[in-house]
Amino acid sequence: MIRLERIDKDNWEECAELEPAEEQQSLIAPNVYSIAEAQFLQGFSSVAIYKHETMIGYALYGKDPDDHNYWIYRFMIDRRFQGQGYGFLAVCSIIEEIRSRADRTDVLVLGYKPENERARRLYSKAGFIEDGLAPWGEMIAKYSYVSTE
Repeated sequence: MIRLERIDKDNWEECAELEPAEEQQSLIAPNVYSIAEAQFLQGFSSVAIYKHETMIGYALYGKDPDDHNYWIYRFMIDRRFQGQGYGFLAVCSIIEEIRSRADRTDVLVLGYKPENERARRLYSKAGFIEDGLAPWGEMIAKYSYVSTE
């Protein structure tokens, strides 16, 4: 039901028009900014999130050049599709897509503003564990691909 498709010349404008809920707009960069930023991040995946044939969100992820772990730099679901479980399914799709990569790392990392309670709940449900505040003010959370058993 949920699939990831690379952003390209045919879908970037539709993706740029997707927006989070009004109260979330200060919590995430606009998609057009992220799409532009992705042009300068070698090896990163800039993807539209689809529910069947309908674009419902955007994600940007890849191997961070500083710590060499995979990071989800951006993740958003359009306001019209929030609260329906699609965010969780999309995060799980990203986790599995990275898990299948030959160069995957043991940890997948992301950051979000501490006041973003919806993000905290979503990422916690997907298996991310908070790791503390980063120097730039975001809460860092990590997903481990290594079993602790």
